[in-house]
Amino acid sequence: MLLFDIIIVFMLVGAIIAAETKNMLSAIVAVGAIGFGVSILFLYLRAPDIAITQVVVEVLSLIILIRVATRVNNEEIEKRIDNFANMTGLIFIGLFVAFCIWAFVDIIPFANPLIRVSHHYLESGLSETGAANIVAAVILDYRAYDTLGEAVVIFTSILGAFVILRNTGKKKSQIPEEA
Repeated sequence: MLLFDIIIVFMLVGAIIAAETKNMLSAIVAVGAIGFGVSILFLYLRAPDIAITQVVVEVLSLIILIRVATRVNNEEIEKRIDNFANMTGLIFIGLFVAFCIWAFVDIIPFANPLIRVSHHYLESGLSETGAANIVAAVILDYRAYDTLGEAVVIFTSILGAFVILRNTGKKKSQIPEEA
């Protein structure tokens, strides 16, 4: 449980840095650290398929955000103060914290799972699916929609990054040169 707490503290520090830094590139790196912390937590909670999806989406979104951040004028963003955006952000942060507290109060201890579906998979997997490999049966039969959804997320994020980062096919600006 100590590793879990260390990763949570690491993510909180990253969130504070992302919110307080003036440099947009530093904020993006801090947000990336938070995302990678989430993927490590997924691994810690024994969900490697979700951790892999998180890493792929995190890397591709960081590439896109870094590409955007290198083209933005940081001084203009620092000068602008938008009270509506600040108040909306505070409301959403408050709602997020309230939902997190509500979720953590009702969470089940890690050693006492509520759903014991794994026993059903092990006992009935061969007869229901016909697959001798129970891991393949779970991934391709019992959780096929989940696996398809993860594949769609990965494909969509890769396609989006490819469209944004490509160089060929973009129209060049037609600025006439003055002599």
